[in-house]
Amino acid sequence: QVQLVESGGGLVQAGGSLRLSCAASGRTLSSYTMGWFRQAPGKEREFVAAISWSGGSTSYADSVKDRFTISRDNAKNTIYLQMNSLKPEDTAVYYCAATSRRRGIVTGPQYDYWGQGTQVTVSS
Repeated sequence: QVQLVESGGGLVQAGGSLRLSCAASGRTLSSYTMGWFRQAPGKEREFVAAISWSGGSTSYADSVKDRFTISRDNAKNTIYLQMNSLKPEDTAVYYCAATSRRRGIVTGPQYDYWGQGTQVTVSS
């Protein structure tokens, strides 16, 4: 099993930037496809971005494409989500998730392991 801990959330003004981190422990990160999801109050959890085990393939939700960048450093057992040009509608709790790398890129919620989440609030 793998344990995931997110960090880097906070309060930022619209147009600003944040970088989220997700540190993994228990197993080597290179065993997993990784994803970021978010859940705003009163809404369902939604896909944000995913990255293959090697970092060679990525996928993004249309709402964040060209603003957010997912990356990973397997040597540090950490993945990142660089968020630029933030909008108030990006306000949510952000979760990282892991699933077997044999599944390839996964954009649905069918991940096996989840972190506890980190709050991102974007003020207008």
